[in-house]
Amino acid sequence: MQLALEQIILHPGQQLVLKELNWQKFEAILSELGESRASRLSYSNGVLEIMVPLPEHEKDKEIIGDIIKMLLETLNINFETLGSTTFKNERMNQAVEPDACFYIENYQSVIGKKRLNLEIDPPPDLAIEIDITSRTRLDNYRLLGVRELWRYTQSGLEINLLQEREYIESLTSPNFHHIPIVDLINEYVEQSQKLGRSEAIRNFKNWLRKNLDNNLT
Repeated sequence: MQLALEQIILHPGQQLVLKELNWQKFEAILSELGESRASRLSYSNGVLEIMVPLPEHEKDKEIIGDIIKMLLETLNINFETLGSTTFKNERMNQAVEPDACFYIENYQSVIGKKRLNLEIDPPPDLAIEIDITSRTRLDNYRLLGVRELWRYTQSGLEINLLQEREYIESLTSPNFHHIPIVDLINEYVEQSQKLGRSEAIRNFKNWLRKNLDNNLT
């Protein structure tokens, strides 16, 4: 007896792994799940992982995304954000949905686009994963050519840069030169967990005014 997807219930923090799925079956499942869903997925060489994030996962994702947007805007850097868009490449047999992603250097290539295909379009310049449940598989991003991947874990922010087709951990981000991005993300995510998002964002805005606004005028 085969189970339909609507018969499977996943609670926050739970994960479902389906093996031996060809690309056509993966596409069919993706279509059946639809876009209005809480789950995130990744697909690699026939293995599909479906995960429902925990509430703290979503909170961390939102404040990290807000911090990045404010930094880019303060630095007058153009960007496009595509949230948890499904990035896929049939030739590489890979697909992934980051928790958040940004087009910075390649922002013009995605303006106005509602669908992306990494066989044609460039991958995001920066992808973010909140890795509370250890879902992230670096190979998906590596094979899709994402040059910078951030993983926020219980230990803090980890930056991975793609160099010679492999990820190398870094303490700095090429998208935010001369900015202590690891310290900033760790500090203000922790503040949001203890003081709440609103106070953490106000404090971060004060940091921006003191450290960046004066340098740009």
